[in-house]
Amino acid sequence: MADLPFTLDQLRILRAIVNEGSFKKAAERLYVTQPAVSLQIQNLEKQLEVALFDRGGRKAELTEAGQILLLYCERILSQCQEACRAIDDLENLKCGSLIVGASQTTGTYLMPRMISLFRQKYPDVSVQLQVHSTRRTGWSVANGQIDLAIIGGELPQDLNEVLEVIPFATDELALVLPTKHQFANLTVLKKEDLYRLSFITLDSQSTTRKVVDRLLENSGLEIQKLHIEMELNSLEAIKNAVQAGMGAAFLPVVSIERELAAETILKLNVADLEVRRELKLISHPARYCSKASIAFRENVIPKFASKESPLYKSLQIR
Repeated sequence: MADLPFTLDQLRILRAIVNEGSFKKAAERLYVTQPAVSLQIQNLEKQLEVALFDRGGRKAELTEAGQILLLYCERILSQCQEACRAIDDLENLKCGSLIVGASQTTGTYLMPRMISLFRQKYPDVSVQLQVHSTRRTGWSVANGQIDLAIIGGELPQDLNEVLEVIPFATDELALVLPTKHQFANLTVLKKEDLYRLSFITLDSQSTTRKVVDRLLENSGLEIQKLHIEMELNSLEAIKNAVQAGMGAAFLPVVSIERELAAETILKLNVADLEVRRELKLISHPARYCSKASIAFRENVIPKFASKESPLYKSLQIR
């Protein structure tokens, strides 16, 4: 068999240029000089006898040949990472790494505490958390860039057919109000009362906002009749606005534990309205499953779901 026309270093450089958008930024990311990056790409193009980048623009753009190589590049480097993790597993969790992913809400409020439980038992395992949209997280698991992930949104159908998706809990979307609101003395609101409130929501293009709207609609609420006072770009901003008395909001209970405990916001029940979203564990059944990944699934999630866990009251565990 003839020698391969590329090296792993050249593939790493190619991926870095695409991810960073320029030769200069790729060099900075890889801690090498820009001339060294340019030389490696020139050698790669010479060995393949094809141009990989269109150098006419201000940004590094791949040619058709470059796009094809990048597709295989991701798969090759992913397999190399799997091989390294498999070898690390020989040390029986005395070393090794675990890459976990999460969608925005679960990544911000839930996954850090789950990682903490894991680190208490396996302090020598390096853990990396990647927080992205549900769609991007799903593709990262499918491509082998993430070992497993916890998401709260819906995956595209093509990913549902590839990944193992295990629902394990539901998170309530709770109605929260300022503590000095006129409804503060009530224990239960009627659905009709919601149309008299001023709401603070995420931006209408937000994936999380779309999930919330769909859940509310499925619960029989006419969301087009809700008065939207303000749209913000994060749950933290919404919580602060509610605490400042600017309006009401529907927020995941897991994101408001501290505020409820401190009594800086008020959670009210709505008659005949219970809104919950599924939390799902996703992984790729056809890819190598490291011992660290197995340990996370077998030890962290059951411990997280136990009645002794401070999270148990926040979520309805399956």
